[in-house]
Amino acid sequence: MLQIRKTYREVNPELLSAEIRDFILKQGAVLGESKLETYTQPDDTASFITRSTMTFRIGDRECVLVHMVGSTRGETRLMIDVDETLFPREKLNALQADLDFIFGSYETK
Repeated sequence: MLQIRKTYREVNPELLSAEIRDFILKQGAVLGESKLETYTQPDDTASFITRSTMTFRIGDRECVLVHMVGSTRGETRLMIDVDETLFPREKLNALQADLDFIFGSYETK
């Protein structure tokens, strides 16, 4: 299992989640389960934290698991677990290239 970790600043987590979903679907996986939850921040009820989880399948097996937590005004942290036997390196490289093209300028290094 391979894991990708990224941190973004000032990116709408819902937009990031939707883009990741579309990028992975473009690589031939099928969306299994998807959850998107929004919470208010304890010290500021006008600010929200979004939590997203998605699973993707190829055939009847899970190949990609996405976890994301973040807020539009701060950081959004992303973890993608990939089973390389089902989601090969070429597809993973294409996914990373799409992420970098769209969100690269928001990524913290």
